[in-house]
Amino acid sequence: MKINTLLSIFAPKDVKFFPMLEETAALLSQSSAYLQELFSCDDKAHREELCKLIKAEEVKGDKVTGNIIHELNNTFITPFDREDVHALADVMDDVLDVINRCAQKVQLYQPQRFPSHTVTLVEVIKKGSDELQSAVNELSNIKKTDLRLRAHCKEIKKLEEEADTVYEEAITYLFSQETNAVELIKLKEIIQELEKTVNKINSAAKVITSILVKYA
Repeated sequence: MKINTLLSIFAPKDVKFFPMLEETAALLSQSSAYLQELFSCDDKAHREELCKLIKAEEVKGDKVTGNIIHELNNTFITPFDREDVHALADVMDDVLDVINRCAQKVQLYQPQRFPSHTVTLVEVIKKGSDELQSAVNELSNIKKTDLRLRAHCKEIKKLEEEADTVYEEAITYLFSQETNAVELIKLKEIIQELEKTVNKINSAAKVITSILVKYA
């Protein structure tokens, strides 16, 4: 048996990463809640405020991710492979980035209306973010919560498949019903960012599934 494998078994794991990962997941859930509110809001001033709030969550997320990477570089024994900790932190940060891009495009383009498909996609993002937060919160006790973790990841995959269908319907609707070319371009870009957000959430679930395979 390799020395580093023996060390990983007998040396105490540094658990400070769990609160930081949980903090990022909480930021994600809050950011998706703001996004959901943004897509149901008609007031321009309130939209601007929501975009600022989403940006603030993204900035907080950058700081937490930076702290995780810093600690990874200064910690000998991590609770999971450091590559997995880094990958999960990185992909959750990506989700925050894409949510922020969705909000900024809404703010920049000021579309006249939101098709019902966009509202559905935002609902999927919120549900996926909540499932991801629940999954991340289970990681610190993975041996006892592996079944719940698998259920959360399975649900996220189901939501991603639902989003694929809604995305296809949304694009079809735009090109068949939207007669204003400028509005079509605006909405198409926004819808694409929403779909990317769901995909990133599913990518985070895949990282958690990979951790489950190794440690559960």
